[in-house]
Amino acid sequence: MSGWRAAQFAPVFFGLFCGAVLSTASASAQMALPSPKPVDGATLFKQQCGVCHTMSSAEPMRQGPPLSKVVGRRAGSIEGFRYSAGFAKADFAWDEAKLDAWLSNPQELIPGAVMAYRQAKPDVRAAIINYLKDN
Repeated sequence: MSGWRAAQFAPVFFGLFCGAVLSTASASAQMALPSPKPVDGATLFKQQCGVCHTMSSAEPMRQGPPLSKVVGRRAGSIEGFRYSAGFAKADFAWDEAKLDAWLSNPQELIPGAVMAYRQAKPDVRAAIINYLKDN
């Protein structure tokens, strides 16, 4: 190659060389992403359930009944709360499986139930249910 042709290609080769060095350097300098925080049942309950439910029978009732000690309790049994018609036919006590089905699709578990909330994510449902089990 004559001198003037090599001079024309020198910037191209220099650019390719720098690009290779930079891409290698940036690949080794990437930081690992932080691991996601585990879902916190208390926070999820407060954010997603606390508008309609309390965790204390001492607090005034909201749109839904208080949920303290709900696991093991017969469905539709809080004295003084006016349940929807479907609860009159509900003949079970709340356990993890019933709560999971309820949070997934309330109207499928208890036809005629009035609850707009549905939670599609199993990990979020599990965190809320674990919180309810402990309170």
